[in-house]
Amino acid sequence: MLYNLHDARNQALSPVRWMAELTRMTYTNPLNPWSYTPIGRTLAAGSDVLESILRERSKPDWMIEFADVDGEQMPVHVDVVRPRAFGNLIHFRREGAEKRNDPKILLVAPMSGHFATLLRGTVQALIQDHEVYVTDWIDASLVPKEEGRFGIDTYIDYLMDFMRFLSPDLHVMAVCQPAPLVLAAVSLLAQNDDPAQPKSMVLMGGPIDTRAAPTVVTQLAENRPMSWFESHCVHRVPPRYPGANRKVYPGFLQLRAFISMNPARHATAHWRMYNHLIEGDGDSADAHRRFYDEYLAVMDTPAAFYLDTVREIFKEHSLPRGTMTWRGEVVDPSAIKKTALMTVEGELDDISAPGQTIAAHDMCKNLPKSKHLNYIQETVGHYGIFNGRRWREQIKPRIAEFVRKHG
Repeated sequence: MLYNLHDARNQALSPVRWMAELTRMTYTNPLNPWSYTPIGRTLAAGSDVLESILRERSKPDWMIEFADVDGEQMPVHVDVVRPRAFGNLIHFRREGAEKRNDPKILLVAPMSGHFATLLRGTVQALIQDHEVYVTDWIDASLVPKEEGRFGIDTYIDYLMDFMRFLSPDLHVMAVCQPAPLVLAAVSLLAQNDDPAQPKSMVLMGGPIDTRAAPTVVTQLAENRPMSWFESHCVHRVPPRYPGANRKVYPGFLQLRAFISMNPARHATAHWRMYNHLIEGDGDSADAHRRFYDEYLAVMDTPAAFYLDTVREIFKEHSLPRGTMTWRGEVVDPSAIKKTALMTVEGELDDISAPGQTIAAHDMCKNLPKSKHLNYIQETVGHYGIFNGRRWREQIKPRIAEFVRKHG
């Protein structure tokens, strides 16, 4: 019911959004004398901010057209190489780099509200000297109910399928939420001595063992029963979507959760955008707009996967406790003996706090010491470990070195 009410409200507010856009266009038109007055600039700025808040955002474009490879600008093409119902495997193909023999990296994006495009900065840095493949998860509201259930078991199926498709000589990298499931998938490949075992595995800011460093996120999961998550977070997709009647954790609820962690920051950001527009500072306003076009674009998550994650990762801690199973088979990270392991944590990470990810090393106890590496990046939070200057200048070079060492 809540999802239907949200959808109905969005449709009802469409005329308001259109009027705001029309007002903005009117009072920014250079042929309109009012556009040069304080009143005109105020009306245009207010309409711009209002339209931005009300707009329904679809999946953003990757906007990666070129890769800087050794000083040469190579065109980049995004190709779907392994289509699946709930997510595609995509390749950032650099035109002209076919003979470089750069390491292959499978970048596993989170399935936790935002689209994989949130890793745009991660990909832009990696494609300079790697062949990059990304799990591009599909908004669950667009997946017909007939495609069936998608839980943790299916997610791991997808990961192992993608690794087998890209093997041999593959390296895998997980950012945030998928870290424990990537560790589980690699463990299962190792348990069966599968030739698709990756050469190395990089786990970044992920909840491998949330008991190691509690945060607001982990405490929320631990302090509420599963029945609360089922009744408050799971809703059915409205009839007008391809995935009608599928149970999901809606993107708009996830977005509210993100914003509620620091509402004052977001309110201040929109106020600054308003002032920048009045002052004529288009560059600052555009930077704000680009950030929020990405941040406010959210997707629905399959309810089964969301509930499985809350239960297995945050409440039962099944992977570090040795009780996680995949289709009846116990997942045993100690079976990993060939895949080198690197963990990356941010000193100021308040989502997957330092200690949660490094726990993977103790779990891979039969992996030779020469294949272990942990790196903690000072003065960065959660997003800083895979985006921004320190990611590009300090973290990514260390990952590249590690990958080549174990390639």
